[in-house]
Amino acid sequence: MTIMEQARRGTSLLVQEVAQKEGVDPEQVRRGVASGTIVIPCNPIHDPEPCGIGAGLSVKVNVNIGTSRDMPHIEKEMKKVEVALRYDADAIMDLSTGGDIDAIRRAVIAASPVPVGTVPIYQTGLTAARKGALVDMDEDDMFNGIEVHAKDGVDFMTVHCGITQESVAWLKRAERLMDVVSRGGSFLTAWILHNDKENPLYKNFDYLLEMAREYEFTLSLGDGFRPGCTHDATDAAQVAELVTLGHLVTRCREAGVQAMVEGPGHVPMDQVETNVRLAKRLCHDAPFYVLGPLVTDIGPGYDHIVGAIGGAMAAYHGADFLCYLTPAEHLSLPTVDDVKEGLIASKLAAHAADRARGRGDERDRLMSTARKDLDWERMFELAVDPDKAREFRARGITAEEEGCSMCGDVCAIKILKEHLKR
Repeated sequence: MTIMEQARRGTSLLVQEVAQKEGVDPEQVRRGVASGTIVIPCNPIHDPEPCGIGAGLSVKVNVNIGTSRDMPHIEKEMKKVEVALRYDADAIMDLSTGGDIDAIRRAVIAASPVPVGTVPIYQTGLTAARKGALVDMDEDDMFNGIEVHAKDGVDFMTVHCGITQESVAWLKRAERLMDVVSRGGSFLTAWILHNDKENPLYKNFDYLLEMAREYEFTLSLGDGFRPGCTHDATDAAQVAELVTLGHLVTRCREAGVQAMVEGPGHVPMDQVETNVRLAKRLCHDAPFYVLGPLVTDIGPGYDHIVGAIGGAMAAYHGADFLCYLTPAEHLSLPTVDDVKEGLIASKLAAHAADRARGRGDERDRLMSTARKDLDWERMFELAVDPDKAREFRARGITAEEEGCSMCGDVCAIKILKEHLKR
């Protein structure tokens, strides 16, 4: 019996643990899991700490890590896992494409108490390319790759099932600047065009559902045609894929399989709300997982900020899961420091959205009280990055022990506090 089916029969330990972490009624979580508006990615082989994603819950943040051909070192990726966990990532995705990919994935899963996701088509496509050509991979290669990841304990997998011969036809007609920027999306688009056949992940979706049931991994229905620049946002190719994903969400629920839907991408600010509402409408309120979105294209080196702006807006309007971006986005594989900066930016975006949605104001109130009391240690404890907060205060020299070097002896809080005592 799957997690969704258990929820349909009654509450479960997973449901109760998520409800306790979120501070909500277990019945609310049970109904959400049963209907598919909440997912709890949890492959029993990995058995991570329960993490609920979806309606009525706090906004979650995912951290992408992974090697490349040029930077294949597992040690650096494990340090990124450490940093991600230290700064409260809710999930980690291993997107490795270099080195011993199987060993890296297994090490990440072993080290991570939070849910772990992957994109199996990356490894399958690379294996085929190294043997001859990417477009030579066959259906068995694709599904065998998914099964390997499932047997290792992967909790959620991005699968690009919405790329079909029909949606590829829409892509050809679209006036895009960037065509396809999703790596998995480009693999399958090239495969369809070269072989003149339907996407096996779409054609044999029932088989994929059987695998998801057997291994209890959550399907993250990938947006292979997500816009790679703001010019391409909300075009026919993107929407055509989204319509298909909505149909697949229904099939997942009928099969008792948990599913969430991935979203863009690069989206101008005036289209963020539209994209979220459209995805929620077409995909029957399935949990919505967004990359950013990035609200401008001119931020290389600062895309963690651009993505946090879009992420806060998307989450406020109903997105449930933010995939972080780092300062290295579009430029290079991120360093450990880049991972930290990207995660903190997205955590702040998620928290800002939670506040606007009526959740999580207690920490802000405590911070305000600590500031009023000039209680620096308490401020550091409550800060999203205590180390940086301590470093910034320490670098300022002031004779006023209670204050900081910004105001020195004209601290507004200290002055008014003295006069209010009279």
